[in-house]
Amino acid sequence: MFKWGVLSTAKIGREQVLPAIQDADNGVLTAVGSRDQSRARALADRFGAPHAFGSYEALLESDDVDGVYIPLPTSQHAEWAIRAADAGKHVLVEKPLTLNADDIQPVIEARDRNEVIVSEAFMVTYHPQWLKIRELIGDGAIGRIRHVQGAFSYYNRDPSNMRNQVDLGGGGLPDIGVYPTVTTRFCTGMEPKRVQAVVERDKEFGTDCYASVKGDFGDFELSFYCSMQMALRQSMVFHGETGYIEVNAPFNSGDYGDEQFTLFNADHSYAETFRFPAARQYRRQVEAIAEAATGGKVEIFSLEDSVLNQKFIDAIFRAGEHDGWETV
Repeated sequence: MFKWGVLSTAKIGREQVLPAIQDADNGVLTAVGSRDQSRARALADRFGAPHAFGSYEALLESDDVDGVYIPLPTSQHAEWAIRAADAGKHVLVEKPLTLNADDIQPVIEARDRNEVIVSEAFMVTYHPQWLKIRELIGDGAIGRIRHVQGAFSYYNRDPSNMRNQVDLGGGGLPDIGVYPTVTTRFCTGMEPKRVQAVVERDKEFGTDCYASVKGDFGDFELSFYCSMQMALRQSMVFHGETGYIEVNAPFNSGDYGDEQFTLFNADHSYAETFRFPAARQYRRQVEAIAEAATGGKVEIFSLEDSVLNQKFIDAIFRAGEHDGWETV
């Protein structure tokens, strides 16, 4: 069994990833690290982990930990991913890994010199619905893709939330804009060439709270918007010449709706819905990382892929500063 440790008691860990580790077939949570010993102990007891450490450093020194999950604020992701790799631990680090593509290179170097797995936590790439969509697109089920359309929004103006704090790496594009970009790239196997964007920042927080994006992939366009100050919504549509695929709850399946998508032909004389009940994408993610870390041949989200996705986000921010196209 792969022995996991977690750095911090963050909400996404408590609610999503630690239950997934607990449910996994090939891993177990053995340690919790926090700057507050009592909080570490409380979370460790909740999930049956034997070890609770009052510092992140102490957890990384433990021989009872094979790999760590890092759900710290974005501004600390790269630092602790590197420190964990240098401690000989495999790493699953929350997205976004960094706020600039160039900052990922030191993480790649740490991965390589320590010969460990380091992966950004894009759980959607392990969900069977996205694997099936990629297969259908690759097999020509909707013909030549002409347009991809997406949306991801929720409402959050809580000043204490890290998503509304610039110094912690908050903002809508880093938090949710990465999902339309990564799923489009994942399913089509193509990269954007240039981008146009409107990016609006909150006047109080300074974080980006709304973005409207047009990405040119050469053969097709991606248009999407994301916002932290709009009603809750998720949507992705892949529109081709001979059909289209509409994804019901593309990113947080089970929370925003049923885990399913529908394939339509050109004139709607045929439609097929693919359902994936209880797919448990977070569980699939931690199982894949543990398998890869123990020598298994399994596809994981690579740091090289992280660089490409972050380059897209970087270009969106640049494009938002002027009219016209920005090269990715």
